[in-house]
Formats: sequence, C-alpha cells, structure tokens
Amino acid sequence: MQLHEVWEGLTGEKNSMFYTIVWDLRLPRTIVGLIVGMCLAISGTIMQGVMKNPLADPGIIGVSSGAALMAVIITIVLPQYIILLPFAAFIGGFVTAMLIYALAWQGGSSIARIILVGVAINAIIGATMSAIMLLYSDRVQAVLPWMAGVISGATMEQAKLLALYSIPGLILSILAIRHIRILHLGDEMAKLLGHHVERSRFLLIVISTFLTGIAVSVSGLIGFIGLVVPHMIRLIVGSDDRFVLPLSALGGGAFLVFADTIARSWFDPIELPVGLLLSFLGGPFFLYILHKRGNVRAFS
Repeated sequence: MQLHEVWEGLTGEKNSMFYTIVWDLRLPRTIVGLIVGMCLAISGTIMQGVMKNPLADPGIIGVSSGAALMAVIITIVLPQYIILLPFAAFIGGFVTAMLIYALAWQGGSSIARIILVGVAINAIIGATMSAIMLLYSDRVQAVLPWMAGVISGATMEQAKLLALYSIPGLILSILAIRHIRILHLGDEMAKLLGHHVERSRFLLIVISTFLTGIAVSVSGLIGFIGLVVPHMIRLIVGSDDRFVLPLSALGGGAFLVFADTIARSWFDPIELPVGLLLSFLGGPFFLYILHKRGNVRAFS
C-alpha cells in the first residue's frame, strides 16, 4: 500500500476498501508482530542473563516447545477449550522450564546442565508433537501454519488480548533488571553480597516463560528473535541490562514486523511464514555465534 492509501484507511470512511485493509488486516498484524517480537526478545534477554550465555534462548532450550506442545494439545485434541490457549501455552512453557531446572539441579543449577537438559527436553517435546499430529492427522491442517510461525491471521481482538496479557510481563521484566545484573557478577559474588541466587533465577525463568508462552499462543513457533536481537543490541550499547533489555524489546518488535513484511512481500504471490524465514536467518546466525565463541561459556 502507498502512504496516501494507508492514511486514507486510517482516517477514511469505515465502508471503504482501504479502511478494511488497514484496520482489519494490516494494523492487527502489525500490533501483534510488535508485541510478540517484544515478548520474545525480552524473554531471550532474560534467559541469556540467567544462563550467563549468549546462546541461551527459549526456543533453543525447549521452553518455546513446551508452550507449543500445550497449544497443539488444545488446538487439536481439546478444541472446545480454545479460549484457554494463552494460559495453556504459559503452563506448558512453565512446566517445561521447571522440569529442565529440576533435572539440571545437582546441589545447584549449573548453567551448562540447564542448557544440555533443555536441548534433550526440546527433542522429546518435538517427537511428542509429531506423534500427536500423526494420531490426529485429520485435524493437522488447523495447526500446520501455526507451527511454522505466522501472524498473518491476527485480529484486533487477538491484539487487544495479547496486549492485556503482555503488559504485566513487560513491567515485571523491567523491575527484574537488577536481578539479572547481580547474576552477571557470578553466583559466588552474588551470594557474598547477600543475594539469594536461586530465588532470583527462578523468578527470572518464570517471567521469561510467561512472555514466551503468551507469544507462542498467538504466533506459533517463531524462533531466534530472542537470540539475534539481544546479541545485536549488546554490540551497540554494551552489556548493561538497564539498556539492553528495553532496547531489545523495541528492537524485537521492529525486527519481527520488518521480517514479516519481507515474508509477505518478497515472495509474492506466495506468503512465507515469518517463523520459517527467521529460521533460515537465525540458524546461520546461531552457528556464527557458536563458532565465534568457540564453546558454551559464560559472558559478562
């Protein structure tokens, strides 16, 4: 659309074609893209702070898959409870995060163990989702686009509901910045300062999981935003989370909307799912970070 057509859609008569395109199609999609991108970027920033590793991401360690599993169960197996989808996705992500945390616990929560256990849980959940889709093959079409990560069917009602759910998580994430900064000092130093390390880590995982769950419930599996955006922001402003977290939120929203625009317009007449596009871009980026760092070690 041209700028004058967008303006006409925003300010024109309700029965005009441009009004319908802007208010019923483009605006809800943009709002959902902004909020989902913000939630995923903040979730990734928090997860990297908790793990003290730039490779940590809700999608990579299995939290997103846990949320997706519950969403698939609701959508395919229990469609009569579809209204509970956001809550179910959060529960799925939360239970997965706690399972990873519990299995990795050996007198303390080793960062390396959490990541490795998360990768294993991610694989198990992926196999479970595949099994469910095979058992309910007649209902798979309803969930396949969602599995690829899409925001193309977003409605204004979804945008409002997503905003309502996400605001508490966004506020809590800002308030929790000091916990991330203390964890960056290292467990021993934080304990010497009188800080309860495990309590802070648990709180941050809950916030990260909540944001991931509500994002996944609407957009499906959109990966790598929580990995790419915080990393790029740190290259620009450094590692101070007082700046990294809010800027990652803004960058994540803008990045997802930009990627969705490319996925929608560059492959005409086919519209590529934005999650698929980001997987093509994010996979090589993950390998680049892995190669650059040499191993999975802590960062400051």
